[in-house]
Amino acid sequence: MQESIDQTDCTPFIEFTLKMVLDAVTTAAPQVTPQVTPQVTPQVVQLLGVLKDEMGREALQGALCFQDRKSFSERYLRPALAGALIEMTIPDKPNSRLQKYRLTDEGRLRLQQDNDG
Repeated sequence: MQESIDQTDCTPFIEFTLKMVLDAVTTAAPQVTPQVTPQVTPQVVQLLGVLKDEMGREALQGALCFQDRKSFSERYLRPALAGALIEMTIPDKPNSRLQKYRLTDEGRLRLQQDNDG
């Protein structure tokens, strides 16, 4: 810092600060552990529990006694798809009337963890 004051130039101070930040990040990096199991909402867990083989949206909604299609998609289907816990049987036509959903390997693993725990 004294060098910056003597030269009336902030470059040495900025370089020093950036080096300290880099050192702190580099030393802390090995201690950071990624979250192993992503958070799954209770709604998604319910969906996984009723999904047998391949099921359409209407069948899933019926199994969960859920009336509202839009809310069902937002609270159940989309999060399960985004979490790769379920997949579409016709992924290239997501709005097909023949669209069905099935568990992925990740979804089966998550369901098994929930049943074991």
